Amino acid sequence: MFENFTTRQVDTEEASIFVRHAGSGPPVLLLHGHPRTSATWHRVAPRLVDAGFTVVCPDLRGYGSSRGPEPSPDHSAHSKRAVARDMVAVMRQLGHEHFCLAGHDRGSYVALRLTLDHPEAVERLALIDCLPISEHLRRVDADFATRWWHWFFFAQPDIPERVINANPVGWYGPKADAATMGAENHAELMAAVRHPEVVRAMLEDYRAGLSVDRAHEEADQAAHRRVAAPLRVLWSLQDDLEDLYGDPLAIWRAWADDLDGFGIASGHHVAEENPEALSAALVDHFRPGS
Repeated sequence: MFENFTTRQVDTEEASIFVRHAGSGPPVLLLHGHPRTSATWHRVAPRLVDAGFTVVCPDLRGYGSSRGPEPSPDHSAHSKRAVARDMVAVMRQLGHEHFCLAGHDRGSYVALRLTLDHPEAVERLALIDCLPISEHLRRVDADFATRWWHWFFFAQPDIPERVINANPVGWYGPKADAATMGAENHAELMAAVRHPEVVRAMLEDYRAGLSVDRAHEEADQAAHRRVAAPLRVLWSLQDDLEDLYGDPLAIWRAWADDLDGFGIASGHHVAEENPEALSAALVDHFRPGS
C-alpha cells in the first residue's frame, strides 16, 4: 500500500498531521472522510502519481495518526476552518503554495472551507458525495433524519463516546469490509478507532458541523461568497445523495459558477470501490489546461 510514498509528521501551529506524499508535477491534496484515514486513497493516489501529479494524502486533525488540540466548548478546535488551516500549513511546508484539491465525505467539507477561506491556494476543486452542511440542514426532514441519524447521535455530549469506545471495532467493523477496502487499509482503520482520542476527535468533527461550521457557511452565503475555483462535483450512484435531493448540481449552483459533475457507479466509499472511475474523473479535472 502506497509503494514509493514518503510518510512524515508535519507540525503546524495547532496540530501534528500525518502525511503520505509522492510524485512530481502539479500538486494534488486528497482529503478523506469519516471514519477513514488517508489510507482510503491507496488505490487512487498511485494512479494520480502515474498521471504526472504530486499527491499529498494527510490524516485529518484527530483522525488516524494525526493529533490536534483538546476539544473546545464551542467545537471550534475541530471546525472545518481549523482543519483547513492545518491543510494549508501542510502544503506550504511541503513547498506547495497552490494546488488542486479533492475531498470526500467529511473531507469534502474541509475542502469546501479551505477553498472559501484560502481561494488563492486552490487552483481546481473536486468534491465527492458532498453538499454544504448548511444545505443538508436546511432540508432536514424525517427521511434525512432516518438515513443520516448518526449526525444527530454524534452531536450529543458524552453518550456517543461511551457507546462507541465500549466496543469500537464492533461499532465501525460491520461497515468496513476488509476485502473491499484492502487488508492494510482496513487494518489501519481498525487500529485508529481503538484510540479513544481518535473517536472523540471524529465526534467533535460532527459536533462542529452542526454548530460552528453551519454558522460559517451561512455567513458565506450572507456575504455572497462563492467558490472561485473550477468545481467538479462527483457522487456515488449507489449512495443516497440523488435519492434525497435529485440533481446535486442544482443545489451547488448557488455556491459556484464554474461547475460540472456526474455520478459514479459505486457505493459511498468510491475511492475504494471504483478507484478507476474516480481517478479518471480527477485527472480529467486537474490536468493543466483542462
